[in-house]
Amino acid sequence: MPKRLARQVERILDEGSGNHRSVIVRMKLADRDEETLLGVVANAIQRRALLLTARDVLPADLGRLAPPDRETPSDRAREALRDEGGLAAQVAATAIRPVSKRVLRTRGLRSVNPLVSSLPGLGQKARGVRSFWTSRCVVLQTTKDDLARLNRLVEEPLIGDIYPNRVLRVPRMVELKALPERVRENKASAWGIHAVGGLAARGAYGASGRGVKVAVLDTGVEASHPDLQGRVADWAEFDANGEEVPDSQPHDTAQHGTHVAGTIAGGKASGRWIGMAPDAKLAVAMALDGARGGADAQVLAAIDWAVDRGVDVLNMSLGGLTLGPEVPSTYTEAILTSLRAGIPVVTAIGNDGQQITGSPGNDLLSFSVGATDYRDCAAAFSGGRTHIIRESNFVSRENLPLVYSKPEICAPGVAVYSSVPGGKWAAFNGTSMATPHVAGAMALLLSATSIKKRVAPTNRAFLIQDLLTGSVEELGETGQDHRFGFGRLDILQAIGFAREKGF
Repeated sequence: MPKRLARQVERILDEGSGNHRSVIVRMKLADRDEETLLGVVANAIQRRALLLTARDVLPADLGRLAPPDRETPSDRAREALRDEGGLAAQVAATAIRPVSKRVLRTRGLRSVNPLVSSLPGLGQKARGVRSFWTSRCVVLQTTKDDLARLNRLVEEPLIGDIYPNRVLRVPRMVELKALPERVRENKASAWGIHAVGGLAARGAYGASGRGVKVAVLDTGVEASHPDLQGRVADWAEFDANGEEVPDSQPHDTAQHGTHVAGTIAGGKASGRWIGMAPDAKLAVAMALDGARGGADAQVLAAIDWAVDRGVDVLNMSLGGLTLGPEVPSTYTEAILTSLRAGIPVVTAIGNDGQQITGSPGNDLLSFSVGATDYRDCAAAFSGGRTHIIRESNFVSRENLPLVYSKPEICAPGVAVYSSVPGGKWAAFNGTSMATPHVAGAMALLLSATSIKKRVAPTNRAFLIQDLLTGSVEELGETGQDHRFGFGRLDILQAIGFAREKGF
């Protein structure tokens, strides 16, 4: 077993308590296009760190990025795109073959099968082996002794990484009883919807999220809430082993999921609009239990489910604490698969303050969000820092060490008014509250443009991210920083730039 995998196993053995271990074993990369795409994104992120303004991240015009008469730009056009600053241009400049979601799923399942079949006797006495296709991994319930001899039972070239199946807690929330006057002055909508141009985008462009489905991986949802009735199109509940709970009906085990869902697609039953994209549909997966929390396996299973349901955007206002600069790559492949299917993955950066982040919000490929208040000040609790990848089974050696900053952008996350169970409303703080503003903005962008029809899935998610990043209200330091990312979300600007560029 390579030294890196041996260290991962040793850490899992040392850090847990008792004799039982729940681990996630991931396959090695098998798709050359995956390696190419990761290299392109890694180079683009490093290059983006040197940009002086968010506007340099804006994508090229449709005619250059995705010529209407062909799926990919010509060789000459690709060469010109390499001078652009955004991710979409760099991906378009690379000859990565478009691939359907069906093919991605088939490949993912097929590649995991050899690993599953090579695990006889290892953990089978507990609860068996559960595989996930977007992340090409299995969750394994085993003992310390069996885990220690994993290298003798499994053909080594199959294994890419071994992670603990971490326990994820529901993000802390404190209800604000007394709201600042500036927040209470917003009569037409929750203040964040107004601040990022959500209401203006509806009036100027007729954007409402119609025809767009957003996945919400959270504590559940009260689908009968007056502001969410008719919006929950798909529902599933997953247990700690990643198994779908049969016959489950929509419910919220806390307040968190219903609040997040309301900010994405809520109506105005309270007398003011609470949702960014009130005509969007929701696919809600209960991946966290309000009392017990959840596990990485639940979230990975929910990502599989969401991609299978044909969602356009994936929102994860959840995560596990990361104290150091090095980030576990538990979610990297699942996010990569989602991106290749055209689905941007929007994540909360975490609520533990400066120089601390949460995973998957700090993953290289996630579109992570920090929190601001009604004065456009960074929230004290909002996380962010510089991260480093020193060794990786994902990133090629020539791109290592890879240094990158988080978050990408910020959005309203203080005194955010939205729906809670019991047909009520409440105001909460958190990067969990900022993240759905961004997911809802993506739904508005897709409903106001031709991106879904005219941009291939291979580049769609990167294009959406570049449009939102490049159009922000720039705050803080020049370029990207740990407090604001590139700046605060402005969906009115994003749609305007997209329309101007032909999308």
